[in-house]
This record gives sequence, structure tokens and C-alpha cells, in this order.
Amino acid sequence: MSIPFITPQEAAEVINNGDTVATSGFTASGTPKVVTVALAEKAKALHEKGEPFKVNLFTGASTNDHVDGELARADAVNFRVPYQSHKDSRKSLNAEGGIEYSDLHLSHLSQDMRYGFYGDVDVAIIEATEMSPNGEVILGAGMGMTPTIAQMAKKVIIEYSSYYHNSFRGFHDNYIPADPPHRREIPIYKPNDRIGSPILKIDPAKIVGVVPSNASESIAPFTAPDELTSQIGHNITQFLVNELRAGRIPKEFLPIQSGVGNVANAVLYGLGESADIPEFVMYTEVIQDAVMKLMEEGKCKFASTCALTFSDDAMLRFMDNIDFFRDKVVMRPGEISNHPEVVRRLGLIAMNTALEADIFGNVNSTHVLGTKMMNGIGGSADFSRNAYLSIFSCPSIQKGGKISTFVPMVSHLDHSEHSVKILATEQGVADLRGKSPRQKAETIIENCVHPMYKQLMWDYLKLANKNGGHTPHYLPAAFALHQAFMETGDMLNADFAKFGV
Repeated sequence: MSIPFITPQEAAEVINNGDTVATSGFTASGTPKVVTVALAEKAKALHEKGEPFKVNLFTGASTNDHVDGELARADAVNFRVPYQSHKDSRKSLNAEGGIEYSDLHLSHLSQDMRYGFYGDVDVAIIEATEMSPNGEVILGAGMGMTPTIAQMAKKVIIEYSSYYHNSFRGFHDNYIPADPPHRREIPIYKPNDRIGSPILKIDPAKIVGVVPSNASESIAPFTAPDELTSQIGHNITQFLVNELRAGRIPKEFLPIQSGVGNVANAVLYGLGESADIPEFVMYTEVIQDAVMKLMEEGKCKFASTCALTFSDDAMLRFMDNIDFFRDKVVMRPGEISNHPEVVRRLGLIAMNTALEADIFGNVNSTHVLGTKMMNGIGGSADFSRNAYLSIFSCPSIQKGGKISTFVPMVSHLDHSEHSVKILATEQGVADLRGKSPRQKAETIIENCVHPMYKQLMWDYLKLANKNGGHTPHYLPAAFALHQAFMETGDMLNADFAKFGV
């Protein structure tokens, strides 16, 4: 059958108020770039006429300005899941009457949608870099939950990208596990195992049209490692070297998972620069510019990922040298790249970023002062709960020392102390394995807390110990640092003397 080419505006007309719209991609990679812009313009025009228009937006992970930015500014999103990182989306979901947002583990959404927990998918917008008239599609630089939404959607809009001047054919591994009670094991036993198809097949009868696009992912390069992030990377690298020497990591090393951001990039650079860390492979949800460099240098031999989250310049370099990377990269759906079964089987070293941690090893990776959503939990818990080693890293202070990343009690809990084995800052590394809550607190204060906050943490622990209990806390003082910041703008103004210290 013949599938027509249509304009972004014609594609937007397919989408109605109240529809559930799902998009391809993971981070900015592989996400729509022109249809959602036209959809935002449609929403604005209808709002000016006094007519309602909002959609429920489902994505593989965070997106880009073309999706979260444009739709948030147009007030065109009613409900959003599972992860976002755009400032305009964040502003709306933290505002009364704004976007209703559900924060979810990234490995869960695809299967929960197939289970029927979220209802129907009305329209899927999927970026393709190759396509045949019979609905055989080669995806772009990110997969997310594309196989599931292609299967579930009543209607499919294809954004056909001509930006990439080489084919991604052969990089994808499209796979959907059977639903319970028929599910079998996920047959991945090493990161380079392939279990699906490089081609995504979509029923052509559902495809309403193909929209041409020539837009890049618009990913800015991450900041080069500075003294602080480099020190965090050095501390984690040295810890792993010591684990290797002690025989607690196999001599051939273990697959690496790394989160997104400047700290994560710095840690990877630290691993790459260490002569004591052997060549390694990755089983992760995203690979960034640092991984490409490590592959070119021969340090990283292979990466299984959900997306190529490269800056635009790095992506062009990747495409220019694509044949070099063809046997070094595979892209999987998010529910497979983050699958707890595979994570535990492979024995990953999982490295993620904390927004806030407390002295007992609990981690907050999502909420500022317990209420303001930053981005979301993403895939960090998919990995940390099941990893061979779960490492969380962060700077010890923020805002020039007015905020301590380490507090008596986290203001929001994402990763409990049961899932956190190692904490690292530029100050040092706290190994929490085999320690009681009090021992964890002493280790964290001594090794991770910034010197300007150490005495405050010791004062709190002394106060809490007087109160007793297996995990000692004195609840009237547990959020004293947060309270001090809200009242004075500086956590250092917390005063435990009024509680009897």
C-alpha cells in the first residue's frame, strides 16, 4: 500500500484533545522534532479561541525542546510520564494546575502499558531513518519504548529524518518480551548478545503519513571535567582499582552502567585514564561523548545502550566513522537495556548521581527540598537495586557551600540504604557494605561530607544516638538543615544546640 507524505501541520490534525500520544526516542536521541512543534502551534491556536487542547504525553525518557519544551510552553500537556529534564516542563509540573506528572522506573513503563495500566495509545510519533512501503523501519539514535508503542498505537506518524548521512541499519535490537504468565528469561548473557531484529515492523495500515525532517538532536556537549568532577572520578576509579586488587571484582572486570551528566562523564574519563582498569564493556541506558572517545582509544570494547546521547558534533563524528562502531554498539528498548533480570545476571558496576543523600545511606535523586521535582528517577533504580556494585556520586556541597548534599535525613527517598553500597564525593568514598546504620553514618561523615558541614553531622548523630534505636534519629531536628536553608538561604545556619547538643 502507498503511505503518503504529509506536512507536520497535517500530522498534528490527526491528534485530538485528550489523546494519549507516545513518542520514540530516549533522551533527545531519536525523538520527534517537527510534528510536536506543529502540535504545540495547534494547541496555541485553539487556546486563543477558548477551546481546550491537551494531550497525555508518554515518552521513552527525557526528550528535547521540540517535545517537552514546545508542548509545555503551549500548555498542551495534561499528563506526563515517565521522565523529563526540560526547564519548561519542570516549571509546569511543579506549578499548581500544571502538568500532572508520574515519576516511574524507566524499565517499567513499556510493560505497564502493555498490561493495560495506562489505557490506549491513540497516536505514536516515531522517528525513522529508513523505511519501506510495507512498514519496515530502521530507527534513529534512540529506541526508548518504540517497539511497544508501534505495536499498541491506533495510529502511527513517521518522522522521516534525512539529517543522518549514513544508515543506522544493524545497530538496533528490537525485542518485546512476552507478558506474564508466558514470559521467559531475557536471553542476554553478555552485553553484545542480540535477541531481536534490527528492523521494526509496523502495520502499514496504521501509518497515517510520513513527515520529512532534517533536524539534529540538538544536544549540547557536556562541560569538560573540572577539578571537582575529576576528583570524584579519581576517587571512584581508585576505589574500583582497590576492589580489583582485593579480588572483589573479577580480574577481567565487569560491565559498566553509567548515568547521564557531567559527573558521569568525568567518572568514565577517570576509568579510561587509569592504567590499572582493564579494557571493559558497558551495559547501560545511554552512552555519551566520553564513551565514543573510550571506544576510539580501545578502552571500551563494546556498549549495549538504549540511546546514543552524543552532542551534535560527536554525532557527526560517529556518523563519519560509522563502520568503526558497527561491531561495538547495540541499541535496545529501555525495558531491556534497564531490565533488572539482565542487570543482576551480568553483574553490573552501576554508577549514578545523587541529588541528596543522608548520613545513613539513603539517596534522593529527584526532589529539591523534598517537593520540587528536578528530572525524575529515570533508570537509576533499575540498575542500583540489582547491581553487583551500586555507586552513587555527587559533589559534597552546592551553591558555594550554602547547601550540603549530605543531610541527617533525605527530604525525599528514591533509593533506600538497602540499595546503596557505595557513596562518593570529591572528599572521598564511603563503603557501606556490611555496616550497621550507625557505622554507615560514621563512615559517610568521615569520608564524604564536606569539612564545613562535618561538625553539624557529628552533632546530629550525637543527638540522635541519645534517642536510641537501630537507626538513630531525632525527628524534631532531622530536617534542621533544610529548614535553615528555607529560612536563611544557608544550611550552615542550622543549630542543633537548641535541641540539646
